[in-house]
Amino acid sequence: MAAELHVELVAADRSVWSGEATLVVARTTSGDIGVMPGHQPLLGVLESGPVTIRTSDDRTVVAAVHGGFISFADDKLSLLAEIAELADEIDVQRAERALERAKSDTDAASERRAEVRLRAVAVR
Repeated sequence: MAAELHVELVAADRSVWSGEATLVVARTTSGDIGVMPGHQPLLGVLESGPVTIRTSDDRTVVAAVHGGFISFADDKLSLLAEIAELADEIDVQRAERALERAKSDTDAASERRAEVRLRAVAVR
């Protein structure tokens, strides 16, 4: 059996995803990071961006994450996000409308959130 790490992706309002994985890729303030079993312990700040989880059964789970923290030790990875939603939960038309609205309002934060949601859907 391949080495695994236990992953918990939690948003402020709910547990988004939990399970075993072989690789997790996330964006931090220091850049993109890939975490595999046996990785050095880490604590970092999450940037808005897609999080990609390669599950133990070779599936790919993608989530749009907006801010938060990443912590890894003893093959346990915690992603504690301010906002997180699985790509499968994202309504593409609604995200596209939100992006257009944010662009017309010149709301950079809303524009970034909408772009991340659409990128997460494109990756899945």
